[in-house]
Amino acid sequence: MRTVFFLVQKEFLQIFRNKTMLPFLLIMPIFQTLLLSFAANYEIKNIALGVVDHDLSPLSRQLVNKFRASGYFQIKTASFAVKNADDAMAADRIDLILEIPQSFERKLVREGNAPVALTANAINATKAGLGMGYAQNIVRDFNVDLAQSKTALLASATTALATGRPANVRATYSNWYNPHLDYKTFMVPGILGEIVALIICFLTALNIVRERELGTIEQINVTPVQKWQFILGKLLPFWLLSLVVMTVGLSIGKLVFDIPMLGNLGLVFGYTAAFTPCMLGLGFLISNFADSQQQAMFTAWFFMLIFILMCGLFTPVESMPEWAQVMNIFNPVKYFVEFMRLVLLKGAGFEDIRQNFFSVVTYAAVVNGLAVWTYRKRV
Repeated sequence: MRTVFFLVQKEFLQIFRNKTMLPFLLIMPIFQTLLLSFAANYEIKNIALGVVDHDLSPLSRQLVNKFRASGYFQIKTASFAVKNADDAMAADRIDLILEIPQSFERKLVREGNAPVALTANAINATKAGLGMGYAQNIVRDFNVDLAQSKTALLASATTALATGRPANVRATYSNWYNPHLDYKTFMVPGILGEIVALIICFLTALNIVRERELGTIEQINVTPVQKWQFILGKLLPFWLLSLVVMTVGLSIGKLVFDIPMLGNLGLVFGYTAAFTPCMLGLGFLISNFADSQQQAMFTAWFFMLIFILMCGLFTPVESMPEWAQVMNIFNPVKYFVEFMRLVLLKGAGFEDIRQNFFSVVTYAAVVNGLAVWTYRKRV
């Protein structure tokens, strides 16, 4: 282990002397956590709404006011012609059209129902789907308010005669684990997992190939240093640095975003220590076949892009096709993102993430075994 200690010492000297690697390690986690947490937000607000009100009745104005007061819509245009609203949507000035027909109030009062037309710009399918969902909820609340206002007096009188006290039915609800429905609370733990995986994989792949390009690795290859000592000396510094990156990320998450940390932080760092070898092994495996830093970077980015897009950070894994869910079994980032959300937001213990933990350990053993097997001391 004395040989490994000197190799680790050499690696740290190289890292601290490298003018690009050290900022990459310290500044990138801060920048990515802040930028992605504010920007990566699927909560759609300020949807541009065009209103075409042919009725101009008190009830139609009440419906429009509910859209205005919801906080999700901004009324950009209001006209009496559907063509004007269509032209505004074609010019991309509005995202949704609310059309209220004539005799809206009369039909609603006399017949109990009246049609309302909602037209969405579906070029952005996510925005259109969420916008239509918000609009339908507002219309549903409008119906509930209208029904309650009509039946409140009759229901109260009937119940008071039968039981001697007024009717008072009240529904309560609560949001667990994210009470304020803050999207950042959901995103930040996953982003922390993604950042650790991305940085460690890239640095490991680039560091070894860089030494090969400079020729310094050949000086070690001709020494009596054994292969396992060389590999361990190369990977240990980045394993320790992954814990530093996690510390920086957790600090930003707490100080800037006030992320609830309900779980045991010791479990978080312990899991990070078990997960990092997955990325270290992958980076080392890539470096065994790359002849240049550019080649290593593009290969690492190829795998990391797939891992990040399919890990559940932006799109729920359960919403993916079955074949994609099967492929996700081999996605280590998916396990890390899932773990971070379970422990930080739900306070999960080791028993809750035990299967996840052993999956990561198995993945690390296989990838590092392949990396060691494919590495050759070349002179």
